[in-house]
Amino acid sequence: MAAIGVVSTIILLLLATAAGAQATSELRWGGDTEGGAPFAEADPNDPTRLVGFDVEIAELIARDLGRIPRFVFVTFTSIDQSVVRGDFDIGLSGIEDTPARRAALAVTIPYYEFREVLTVREADRGRYRRLEDLRGRRVGTLAGTIAYELLLDAERSKGLRAVSYDDDVHPYSDLQLGRIDAVLLDNVIARRSTARTPGLFTQGESVATGHYVGVLASSNRALRDRIDGILRKAMHDGRLEAIFRKWDQWNDDQPQLYARLLASGIGTDVPADGRSDSRFDAQAGSVAEAKASAYVRRYLPALLRAAGITVVLSVLAMALAVAAGMLIATGRVYGSLPVRTVLTAYVELIRGTPLLLQLFVLYYGLASVVRLPAFVAAVIGLGLNYAAYESEIYRGALEAVPRGQLEAARTLGLNERQVLSLVRGPQAFRLALAPMTNDFVALLKDSSLVSVLTVVELTKQTQIFAANIGSWVVPGALCAALYLAMSLPLARAARRLELKWKAATAA
Repeated sequence: MAAIGVVSTIILLLLATAAGAQATSELRWGGDTEGGAPFAEADPNDPTRLVGFDVEIAELIARDLGRIPRFVFVTFTSIDQSVVRGDFDIGLSGIEDTPARRAALAVTIPYYEFREVLTVREADRGRYRRLEDLRGRRVGTLAGTIAYELLLDAERSKGLRAVSYDDDVHPYSDLQLGRIDAVLLDNVIARRSTARTPGLFTQGESVATGHYVGVLASSNRALRDRIDGILRKAMHDGRLEAIFRKWDQWNDDQPQLYARLLASGIGTDVPADGRSDSRFDAQAGSVAEAKASAYVRRYLPALLRAAGITVVLSVLAMALAVAAGMLIATGRVYGSLPVRTVLTAYVELIRGTPLLLQLFVLYYGLASVVRLPAFVAAVIGLGLNYAAYESEIYRGALEAVPRGQLEAARTLGLNERQVLSLVRGPQAFRLALAPMTNDFVALLKDSSLVSVLTVVELTKQTQIFAANIGSWVVPGALCAALYLAMSLPLARAARRLELKWKAATAA
């Protein structure tokens, strides 16, 4: 037995050593391929490989480190949290340089300078030139970006309405359809999107300037420093320029950025203003602490508004679900064979397909037929989805009422409508109350999915909050507290109603 234990220990040590050697021989880099070219996307000619300038930059860094690049998929808004978790070594996916990121992560020197630009419909190019011209208008952008922060400021100071998206494709398609009036995003994204979406025009004047960087965990500064040296070398020998020229992204801004970085002689953190890593990192902790409370004060009103939207959305959707569910259940119990067949098919179709897919089809897929407002589409989508589940609850409750009571009611001369409304319905409702409450709480949480339709409910606003400050701790705690504040009173009220009805029945 002792020999077996020794052999097992040796095997485990060998496996651990091999795993460690494999980990150090790879450069794991995280990105979001949903953003597409020119950042990172599946090669149209070979979907098994990735292409894009961030892909080539990752390969350049890995080659100079003597490692093999390995891509790890992660959604754009989760890159910061994933790199802290250790899911990969560096995040590269058009990641913007922000003070919050520098306070929480080890950030590389900038490798590309971009401009925030305003895109409008061709017919409005002379009407909407600046953010000031968009008072009272809807302006879309990608959530968790510098552009979104700019729009939040403009919403307060200039009276426009910021609309956030989970991707950078649908803002431009919605602009084309007239759902929004402008889009504010990076010139790299704007150029690509206007090329494939006819009828749009990007204004020449930039709203702001930013930089793309790589992000690493704050404990990984040694690797960050080596990567900074590789990037500076690639700026000097022209390899970065060659990559951006290949992807047709080279412009006059890049030589100026590279000249500033090379002239500074800094191989570590160099923000856009040229401050060195030692000065900036020394201030990072205090900056983060000073801004934490400021961020909470800034975002708490938005979280409360989003919670209000969640409540209103959930109540309306549940009302629709209850009404439609009752009709479906009644039709399946009392309807003819064709009616029962159609209603059963509807229930199975809805229950057998994802809610997210249904929302996409309702809002985007049917846009050429009917252009529903985002909030209306969210209510209808959630309501019709939950109607299928509610109908099964009501059908089961209706069929659970003893047949002897139904026959007795008919013997007394009641017609089927009276039997349903006076005998069967009230008893079925009591049986269905508990599962109905559970469904309402579930719907309250599933409302987070409607963010894909640009409805900024509580979870979406929390996600934006967390992305902008680089942490989920405070935003997550606030979000959980608000959800509990919404769901617990509902559950308590339902329990009281159940007890009241039980007491009435016993009497």
